[in-house]
Amino acid sequence: MSTLTDDEIDQALEGLRGWSRDGDALTKTYEFSDFAAAMAFMARAAPGIDEMDHHPEWSNVYNRVDVRLSSHDVGGITDRDLRLAQLLDGLA
Repeated sequence: MSTLTDDEIDQALEGLRGWSRDGDALTKTYEFSDFAAAMAFMARAAPGIDEMDHHPEWSNVYNRVDVRLSSHDVGGITDRDLRLAQLLDGLA
């Protein structure tokens, strides 16, 4: 697996609503109605994340889930990060 080029990342971001690039990672903040909804999102996402074997850096504060995706094993953003972003968006 190799990292995506800057052009590939920019093109992919056009199709990912709310995602942005922060150095060698993709980031997004999801906001929910309350803490329970934010935690439910994380719980719904967990099986798909495990199946992909690509675990995000994420944190929860009350109704917000902050996500950071990067393929640390290759030092940047890969297609695997894009697929995980799409999975999370589909569950949010």
